Amino acid sequence: MRVGVPSEIKVHEYRVGLTPGAVREYVARGHQVVVQSGAGAGIMATDDAYRAAGAEIAATAAEIFAGCDMIVKVKEPQPSEWVQLRPDQLLFTYLHLAPDPEQAKGLIASGCTAIAYETVTDEKGTLPLLAPMSEVAGRLAIEAAGEAMRRSEGGAGILLGGVPGVAAGRVCVIGGGVVGTHAARMAVGLGAEVTIVDRSIPRLRELDELFQGRVRTRYSTLETIDHEISIADAVIGAVLIPGASAPKLVTRAMLKHMKPGSVLVDVAIDQGGCFETSKPTTHAEPTYVVDGIIHYCVANMPGAVPQTSAAALNNATLPYGLALAEKGVGALHALSDTGRGLLAGLNVHKGKVTSKAVADSLNLDFVAPETALAA
Repeated sequence: MRVGVPSEIKVHEYRVGLTPGAVREYVARGHQVVVQSGAGAGIMATDDAYRAAGAEIAATAAEIFAGCDMIVKVKEPQPSEWVQLRPDQLLFTYLHLAPDPEQAKGLIASGCTAIAYETVTDEKGTLPLLAPMSEVAGRLAIEAAGEAMRRSEGGAGILLGGVPGVAAGRVCVIGGGVVGTHAARMAVGLGAEVTIVDRSIPRLRELDELFQGRVRTRYSTLETIDHEISIADAVIGAVLIPGASAPKLVTRAMLKHMKPGSVLVDVAIDQGGCFETSKPTTHAEPTYVVDGIIHYCVANMPGAVPQTSAAALNNATLPYGLALAEKGVGALHALSDTGRGLLAGLNVHKGKVTSKAVADSLNLDFVAPETALAA
């Protein structure tokens, strides 16, 4: 198969779909890989490094979209990209379609087969291609909160870890999954007082055992969230409903209960955000203020640390990408765990929405993936 890697064009996105190491794996299996010139600059990988791995170098993204069977990216295609997709083409990347009807319309119109990293599953039913970026984003969320809390940035001027004789900052993490766990780990490591709120009592038990009393765990209710955000200096939104829009757990009315200058970090912003007042921001202008509360809602947080995040992402995506390259859409019908996992990742195929969560979120017709592939 001819596999194409265009440069990422989202604002301040420095990751790349395939690292030179991943390219070498594709080439070793007999595939052709075409990389846009400069695509690896964000991870300090030169065109020569890609050539050494066996890739061809294309001058423009247009050449890649026109001449490749599968496009491997990191972030969702932008308008100038989705118009270049075609019916016989595979797109393998993060999509986050639920809060993005325009992109969904673009992919439907293109007729391409679009597989979303964030809904691919493994044999345990977990999300292996979302997990590494969730780990990165969870850790970055605490760094972002700490910076936004500085008085010079408009925050209340609180050091998360405190110092001897001075109380540490309080962090409330809403959601005890991968993002929430890694955010809590970072906050605890800094010495902050941390509370994790989640709706799963079994998960709260796991977290209690994991942190050995270093965090408080609370069952999620409206009353609990309202109280915890009122005493927190930083709130991390880390909720996830795979493929669907994130629930709005903090309303604008609740902001008046929060401390002036406190910080909301919405890691769920890719799926629409879990705070009512959230709107996507960029690394260029990461924060804004609503009712005295600082909001950090960068939609591609791991893009700020591309050498770490691109390597972690490629480690996870490589076996799935190779399965697609070797078998094409037929890999989705394979009896292997990889094949079944890719089937769960199928969001759009030949003009049909094949993810129920996406269809429900956007009020579109849903076609079961098996049915769409058989048509």
